[in-house]
Amino acid sequence: MPATMRAFEIAQPGGPEVLRACTRPQPVPGPGELLIAVQASGVNRPDVLQRKGLYPMPPGVSDLPGLEVAGTVIAGDAAELAAAGLALGDAVCALVAGGGYAEVCAAPVGQCLPVPRGLTMVEAASLPETFFTVWQNVFQIAHLQPGETLLVQGGSSGIGVTAIQLAKARGARVIVTAGSDEKVAACVALGADHGINYRTQDFAEETRRLTAGRGADVVLDMVAGDYVLRELQCLADDGRLAIIATQGGNGGAFDAGLVLRKRLTISGSTLRPRSVAYKTAIARELRAHAWPWLESGRVRPVIHRVFQAAGPSAAADAHALMESGAHVGKLVLSWA
Repeated sequence: MPATMRAFEIAQPGGPEVLRACTRPQPVPGPGELLIAVQASGVNRPDVLQRKGLYPMPPGVSDLPGLEVAGTVIAGDAAELAAAGLALGDAVCALVAGGGYAEVCAAPVGQCLPVPRGLTMVEAASLPETFFTVWQNVFQIAHLQPGETLLVQGGSSGIGVTAIQLAKARGARVIVTAGSDEKVAACVALGADHGINYRTQDFAEETRRLTAGRGADVVLDMVAGDYVLRELQCLADDGRLAIIATQGGNGGAFDAGLVLRKRLTISGSTLRPRSVAYKTAIARELRAHAWPWLESGRVRPVIHRVFQAAGPSAAADAHALMESGAHVGKLVLSWA
């Protein structure tokens, strides 16, 4: 194997232009890890935050950005691979804590999943970050049940298109918000029951109207800020608010009395610093429940654009598009 690999690194905190192509030594897998010859890398909002210097790596993690990859297993302990149902040469996708923007990536064995039958490497690379995040927050923490209503803020994002499909496959009703009528239509085409253009409609008022005044059982929130009070107002009794990002800021009003009267639960989470054991448990649930939905076509990847990593500005171009908000679904770097 070559001793070096192509990658994209963050030269310094800043705009998309600080992402630059580079050559790095190939990583060496540690205990419990395997090595993946990467064919595609997913691009996610946390990568943008890391580039800006707002999302530090956990201790011991590669400084290269990138939280999800797909490719072929090229190294790893045979016994550990076998215990995970994997082998050298297998096509896998993986959730990683960093190092994904590279031709070779080390990943914990337990955080690797086989590429679902019928999917390309590019499609597989778009899965781990959003699937792990949605599964953790919507199903494990907020306990969305069949027949309940989920409100997804930012339904056209990578998280949003995943939440729509997983919740529908689980038998829930889904309402989404998006920033244009075109994005609302795209979300409805993916299976959302209703879409709200948050630029022209009051999402809290519309959610109450669409639920005959009852409200949503679960809200998946990537905005926070002044959205929180309105989300509390449009939650049903015993509703659950899952906050996974703060794109609208950390401030905003809060009505504790409303939380008490409606018996509401508010949760927050970040997945990156959680233990390998924690993420491995999520991987097992995804393989048992979500992977059959992917292989049957009931749930499908939504790829907005693929960037060829051979281009020196590929990562920068992907980040610029993500920050523009003009995409629906996922952005992916292809190393093929």
